Amino acid sequence: MLQLFHEGCSVVAGSRYMRGGKQIGGPRLKKALSRLAGVSLHYLVGLGTHDATNSFRLYAKELLDSTEIESDGGFELAIELTVKAHLRGLGIGEVPTTWTDREAGQSRFRFRKWLPKYMRWYWRAIAGSWFTGRGRAERGRNGGSRLIS
Repeated sequence: MLQLFHEGCSVVAGSRYMRGGKQIGGPRLKKALSRLAGVSLHYLVGLGTHDATNSFRLYAKELLDSTEIESDGGFELAIELTVKAHLRGLGIGEVPTTWTDREAGQSRFRFRKWLPKYMRWYWRAIAGSWFTGRGRAERGRNGGSRLIS
């Protein structure tokens, strides 16, 4: 993560859905929707990660200092910051990670409560990319995806 940060990425994501990453366990519907959201944003708008919903991230201080946080639910913060960085043309990279479902305790994630919050940022990424012209053609340039395998 630090290597990509030092190469200019403002967001570096741990990715379950890139080569070398994986997810072990977890509810099937949640897993399928998370993967669909991340992979579709990667290919449709050139988001520099295959895993938009995972909160294992490194953020540049400058990004955090210059970005108004609109999320109020907690979990959607990762997709909000990543989408905002993408729309500003900032570098986004990813490294493979393995996510293992919890073995003890209760998850605070409630599907019906969180889905609209995630979808807000999903649609903002698509609409914003369309309006700004940031999409697949942008990948690999200044704001494009980078990865370490």
